[in-house]
Amino acid sequence: MKKNNFNIVLVNPQIPNNTGNIGRLCVGSNSTLHLIKPLGFEITDARLKRAGLDYWKDLDVIYYDDFNSFIRKINDISRVFFFTTKATNTYYDINYKAGDWLIFGKESDGLSNEIITYYKKQCVKIPFPGTVRSFNLSNAVAMALGEGLRQLRV
Repeated sequence: MKKNNFNIVLVNPQIPNNTGNIGRLCVGSNSTLHLIKPLGFEITDARLKRAGLDYWKDLDVIYYDDFNSFIRKINDISRVFFFTTKATNTYYDINYKAGDWLIFGKESDGLSNEIITYYKKQCVKIPFPGTVRSFNLSNAVAMALGEGLRQLRV
């Protein structure tokens, strides 16, 4: 049975290319991709498949109708981390464990204020010194996965 290093969760992703890239990252890191609807594209979108290359068929992907349907499936909420520019702690502050849940919001405006407020203690940010508001979603996921894999010594 394949080891699941991480659970990558995209809440209402809007750009198929990003989701395709993230799917490829998940296959390469032995992680599961969780997609929370509504999606800003059809799952059959050619841009999604192109960005994921021929790896999409190997992807472990699970779909949820909404955030509440997803969050009810979590057994240990303490292992869920919400990535947002509005956090105080950084993703370096996490002691990653195999199976952790890394949650990212949609490209245009991230996670909802409701989610950020409710899970404030589990919110983390990726620090950056430049003048941009945030990183591209697939780049942010790659950075988070890279740090997690480094800590797991994978």
